[in-house]
Amino acid sequence: MPKLDRTFSVAPMMDWTTRDYRAFARTLTRRALLYTEMVTTGALIHGSPRERFLGFDKVEHPLALQLGGSDPGELAECAAIAETWGYDEVNLNVGCPSDRVQNNLIGACLMAYPERVAAAIKAMQSAVSIPVTVKCRIGIDDQDEDADLARFIATVADAGCEVFIVHARKAWLQGLSPKENRDVPPLNYPRVQRLKQQHPALHIGINGGIKTLDECREHLDRVDSVMVGREAYQNPWLLAGVDETLYGMAGPATSRHAAARAFRPYIARRLEKGAKLNHITRHLLGLFQGQPGGRRFRRHLSEHGHLDGACLRVFDDALSLVPEPTPLSA
Repeated sequence: MPKLDRTFSVAPMMDWTTRDYRAFARTLTRRALLYTEMVTTGALIHGSPRERFLGFDKVEHPLALQLGGSDPGELAECAAIAETWGYDEVNLNVGCPSDRVQNNLIGACLMAYPERVAAAIKAMQSAVSIPVTVKCRIGIDDQDEDADLARFIATVADAGCEVFIVHARKAWLQGLSPKENRDVPPLNYPRVQRLKQQHPALHIGINGGIKTLDECREHLDRVDSVMVGREAYQNPWLLAGVDETLYGMAGPATSRHAAARAFRPYIARRLEKGAKLNHITRHLLGLFQGQPGGRRFRRHLSEHGHLDGACLRVFDDALSLVPEPTPLSA
């Protein structure tokens, strides 16, 4: 099995990194590693149909499934399901700070239970041949960002985990909302960089607050990979520079309009299967951010995409509201 190149990835984000967003991202970058939204073990084991949680288009590869859970047996079962469905990696969520996951011992609260995470990783790895990775924080609440993080990484690495993607903020489970946990705790990039220095054999990726490809390159001088979240969603054109800037190869999109047109056949296929236009096109609302006509594009999709019977004509009309740059004459 070819080794996954994790140099750049798009973070798993609830309600954002859906199959439609991921397919759209592939009109902008071929090389970025994409992640699903977090899927809980309970939803995957007991939910029906599984297509709702696991379905994806083949164009989305390389693609990782992020799982939320803490029971080693259930996580191993779900990892095996993921491999059967064709995912390239399974990632365990040890970073989400929401109240719902705390109540079920999922996400960031697992930072306090490294032995449990280690048992889960060992069980998952024994069930699959694809990589099993961890996405975590640098700590939670009153944990020591040095000693407690060091113990967590060492314990989980001893169980066989070789890849850690670290969100360089603490999660304050007591006192901050999930939204506040994305911004309020200060970023501590040097802590993640020291982690790489201390564990040269491990793959250490960094996540949190990264907004430009120049920042990505700076981080890649000190860690193994970068993961970008909200900026890759709200300003998707960022992805158009990933392949050339970070991988040294041409990307698939020559312009924003070209990316939108390349996505059109996918929209048509999804509409034929009963998907709603606005559920698909909401992921494109930031494509023309800062461009002439960008607001009109967003407004047209927002006002008409949700209507009954909304079809490709709505998308085409929205695109026509954005002037397409003409090539410079020689």
